[in-house]
Amino acid sequence: MTKEFSSSPTPDPPAPTPIVTLHDAGICYRPLRSLFNKKAREVWALRHLTLQLNEGEKLGVIGRNGCGKSTLMRLLAQIYNPDEGKVTYHKKNTHIELLSLGVGFEGNLTGRENAILSGMLMGKTRQYMASRLNEIHEFSGLGEFFDYPVYTYSSGMNVRLGFSVAMETNPDVLLIDEVLGVGDQVFMEKSSKALQEKFQGNRTVVLISHSPENIKKLCTRALWLERGAILAQGTPAEVAEFYKNNVHNYTK
Repeated sequence: MTKEFSSSPTPDPPAPTPIVTLHDAGICYRPLRSLFNKKAREVWALRHLTLQLNEGEKLGVIGRNGCGKSTLMRLLAQIYNPDEGKVTYHKKNTHIELLSLGVGFEGNLTGRENAILSGMLMGKTRQYMASRLNEIHEFSGLGEFFDYPVYTYSSGMNVRLGFSVAMETNPDVLLIDEVLGVGDQVFMEKSSKALQEKFQGNRTVVLISHSPENIKKLCTRALWLERGAILAQGTPAEVAEFYKNNVHNYTK
């Protein structure tokens, strides 16, 4: 059962405008059968998940490793299709960008080529992306590696390129999957400042973080995901406190 927090009575705010809605959605991983595992067990990473993401909100997602956070992000980003339930995108041609250590680019293309291709997939023109390459190159700090094939990149370099592209394409929804600590000190300071601007603007952002403090500082709403289900949701302060006080009940 989901823990719902209710605040003190206040005047009714304007009704939120949904941008993505998950209704009873689920993702199932089916391990391949092998000589030693002929009865592979289905593993539901997400199950019976109902969630509304609203335009302009900053949603924080907290939870232990393996609880389904990254799967949720891939579902929102349309990388995965639900095995059950439904996902509705309320705005036509919604552009969603996922920043994740586990999501890369086309390995045989250079960083420069991937920046153009990624932007075009986000609905930008080739000409627009070409005009933003100097800014992407400078912000990423990749130097000469910007013109090297991406298969030569480390995971951190992949994220730096992805982050720099996302800052120039301005997607409708920005999904950030535990990448706040990637890169050297200079890049971390630059990316932190850029993210603060995104969080303060009207962009819709979903942030995965192991840090309750980051959730409280950056987000307007939060949820605790546990074993593929929403265990609690409410204000960031309420959810962060509830998580800190109860997460030990779910550790193995």
